[in-house]
Amino acid sequence: MAQRTVLFVLFDGMQSLDVTGPLEVFAGAEQHTPGTYRIRTASLDGAPVRTSSGLTVVPDESLARADAPHTLLVPGGRGTRSPDPRLTAWLREHGPAAERLVSVCTGAIRLAEAGLLDGRRVTTHWAYSDKLARDHPAVDVDPDPIYIRDGQVSTSAGVTSGIDLALALVEEDLGRDTALSVARHLVVFLRRPGNQAQFSAQLAAQTAQREPLREVQQWITEHPADDLSVETLAARARLSPRHFARAFQAETGMTPGRYVDRVRLEHARRLLEDTSDGIEEISRAGGYGTPEAMRRAFVRTLGAAPAEYRRRFRPAPAHSAPAR
Repeated sequence: MAQRTVLFVLFDGMQSLDVTGPLEVFAGAEQHTPGTYRIRTASLDGAPVRTSSGLTVVPDESLARADAPHTLLVPGGRGTRSPDPRLTAWLREHGPAAERLVSVCTGAIRLAEAGLLDGRRVTTHWAYSDKLARDHPAVDVDPDPIYIRDGQVSTSAGVTSGIDLALALVEEDLGRDTALSVARHLVVFLRRPGNQAQFSAQLAAQTAQREPLREVQQWITEHPADDLSVETLAARARLSPRHFARAFQAETGMTPGRYVDRVRLEHARRLLEDTSDGIEEISRAGGYGTPEAMRRAFVRTLGAAPAEYRRRFRPAPAHSAPAR
């Protein structure tokens, strides 16, 4: 197997975890299977850079001296707000030669400024997705997933999602067993699928201003298996169904039905990840009624049936520690 060079682009104001998280994943894979990855870091002039948290990082070399990499990774951070035009020019010239272009968080803005994301479907940190879409209309920005892979380009959302994306790339290169071994070593118990939302339903939706609607939001979260029809929820809020549906969407940013769907999916996912309950039992507890209804929801949203989701994302059972 040919060794792949992974080059991390460093610059002042970058988010340190955008680099160190994925770097630890590739380094762990190299330790697991020696000779698979050659990891390099480079800044414009080869000089140390200072991250947004104040950490100083010393690169291996300058970008001018760096060999053409297999995987080129660009982090995000406050430094993307005032990009050095020399770095943009370097990315524009050398980015297309990489077999894989990867960004973490607002690193996608760096790639877009270099013209490397035109016509691509990408994601970035939720707080900057509107800016990316507004400043670069040729880029198809999806603010919801934690990472997206579109051809040679892979983009991820904020900070820790870079670890999820790096694990997915390691799985592509070296197989599932290696990726899971690295995840366990890093105590990343779940390798999240890329189309998982950046937010839970409770975080993605705004908190309603009116107390009756806030109480309904909480009720949905605590009772996913109950009757959660608009009529029933409207009665709890002491509103007509039509008034309730309009008010709920106006105050939370999503329809009652979509909110219920997301809460139920998250509840079922947690049960699959954290318990040994059967699929039929989980489908009832999640409010789906039947395993088939839950299967359709999982395939539509996560791209995997419940049994496959459990197989891939439930943590391996911990082994008992040896007696001392």
